[in-house]
Order: sequence, then C-alpha cells, then structure tokens
Amino acid sequence: MSEMVGEIVTLMLMAFALGMDAFSVGLGMGMYKLRLKKIINIGIMIGLFHVWMPLLGLIAGKFLSDKFGTFATFIGGFLLILLGVQMVWSTLKKSDEKVISPIGFGLLLFALSVSLDSFSVGLTLGIYGAKTIMVILCFGIMATIQTWAGLLLGRKMQGWVGSYSEALGGAILLAFGLKLLVPFF
Repeated sequence: MSEMVGEIVTLMLMAFALGMDAFSVGLGMGMYKLRLKKIINIGIMIGLFHVWMPLLGLIAGKFLSDKFGTFATFIGGFLLILLGVQMVWSTLKKSDEKVISPIGFGLLLFALSVSLDSFSVGLTLGIYGAKTIMVILCFGIMATIQTWAGLLLGRKMQGWVGSYSEALGGAILLAFGLKLLVPFF
C-alpha cells in the first residue's frame, strides 16, 4: 500500500512539473480576450493532450530508447517560440488579424507544444514500466487544472496590462520556448 502511495505522490509531482508549462502557456493565452467557456475548452484540450502524449510515450518507451525524447522537447520549444513571436508581432503591427489564435488549429498547436514534454516523460516511464492508468490520469488532471489557473490569471492580468497584454503573453511563450531550447545550444 505504501508503495502505491509513493508512486502516486511521485507521479503527481511529475505531473505538476510538466503542468507548469501548461500554466505558463495558459498565462500567455489568457492575455487574449477569452470567454469563460473558451477557457474551459482550452483547459480540457490541453488536459487531453497530456493524456494522449504520455500514453503514446509509454507505448513507445517499451520499444524505443530515450533519445527520441530530446527531439520532442526541441519541437515543443520551437512551437512555443513560433507562437510567442506571432503574438508579439501581431501586437506590434496593430492589426486585429491573428495568424495563430487559441481556437481551432491554433489551439491544437498550443496543446501539442505544451504536451510534447509529456511524451518524453511517458517514454521514460514506459521504459521503467510505470502503471499506465495512474500516469495518464495524474498528467491529464494536473495539466487541465494548471491550464485553467494560468488562463484565469492571464485573463485577470490582461485587464491590468491593457493593450500590451498580448505582447506580454507572447513574451512569456517566447521565453518558455527559449528555455526549452537552451540545452540544445
């Protein structure tokens, strides 16, 4: 019994650490003018990606080495930089037209960019034989909650920062993407 409690605590801590990027991205996306219904949908979408990506990682981890996880982190960092630059650029050009926004395909890009590291961790956990159901539940629930927290805080900050809130959100995404890529250089 204590072994299972220890595994759940460990997985929750891992899920919290992985969900911090979902929180950060949520903080940046919350700077968009989003309705509460959209915030709920975004949180659920990111939570679902945090279920599927580690599940795919767990399955692949039984067959692949951990080298593939580095590639996933690189792609995630690159996507966050792309999204951050787009947000800053759209603020500077003073146009309402956005190249990428947190709806439709843009939401899929956001969700994918923050869940790629979950794939890497799932890959490692698959190599070590972790319990699949516990992993995906912990990761999905924690990412959803942290995304909602980030989005709601970002929404509140958007009112304080005014018209530059989208640029601030983009800068947050850009910084987080650069943080992911620094180990590669």
